[in-house]
Amino acid sequence: MPDILITEDITGEPVDELAKQFDVVRRGDLWRIPEELKSTVRDFRALIIRNQTQVTQAVVEAGARLEVIARAGVGLDNVDVQAASHAGVPVVFAPEQNSISVAELTLGLMLSLARKIPGADRSTKAGGWERKLYTGVELYGKTLGVFGLGRIGYRTAVRAKAFGMDVVAHDDYIHPDSVATSELRARLVTVDELLQSSDFVSCHLPLTDETRGFFDYDRLCQMKPSAFFVNTSRGEVVREADLIRALTEERLAGAALDVREEEPPQANALAGMENVILTPHIAAFAREGQQRVLASVCADVDAVLRGAHPKNVASV
Repeated sequence: MPDILITEDITGEPVDELAKQFDVVRRGDLWRIPEELKSTVRDFRALIIRNQTQVTQAVVEAGARLEVIARAGVGLDNVDVQAASHAGVPVVFAPEQNSISVAELTLGLMLSLARKIPGADRSTKAGGWERKLYTGVELYGKTLGVFGLGRIGYRTAVRAKAFGMDVVAHDDYIHPDSVATSELRARLVTVDELLQSSDFVSCHLPLTDETRGFFDYDRLCQMKPSAFFVNTSRGEVVREADLIRALTEERLAGAALDVREEEPPQANALAGMENVILTPHIAAFAREGQQRVLASVCADVDAVLRGAHPKNVASV
């Protein structure tokens, strides 16, 4: 009987090492076919996924032989962890291994918005030399508002401080006297104060029932007309129709989205906006970060299948 099922395009040396020890079946497009996933998973001891495979209660129940589910990344909104726990199947993940990668892309998007880099690149390649048109703003002296001061939000703020930015944050689970806020010299503020005072708003919220659609028209309109919005967390925390409306009405200066409400997204007005940067959910896709993620989850899968305890297990 086969051992490990991989349902997305997940490759790398750690996976190859697993394949030397176990029977690994790679079905990179299986996430697209939920019914076939349910009929296939019943034969396997381990399931390795990224963010596209929906591991529902039905999938967990179909996996009668499953001993472990591995999420190659940090977000667990596509895994029914409670159902897995009830079935006695540990869910292993990589809670911090790609944090640097995501933080660096976030800063890259902020710089790109501030200095209008994508537009200037396109114009120059087309033969233009429009220096005044692409006059931007500095990060120095600006206020960064961070929603979610966890591993990624914290690392983003650390890097922003190196650019001379002030940091404010909102996080319901962080104490004002925490080490994170002390080291950053950051102020914990209310949602309204963060939106109203920030020159850049960076979202690092997990997707939950409370955060779904969190950034709606009313909240986006609280931002300064000169402010920029960046999201490298989960696309569903932003109502894209509301963001389009706010941008069209010039309620904010621009936005950068690495994640979308629907992935892959349907075509909408965002793609035609000069002050919007769109990337295809690549924040974690740096070679070093992916190596750390795969090494972590593959080590935990190996441990479980050999009867040992994994290191990074999600709790209900």
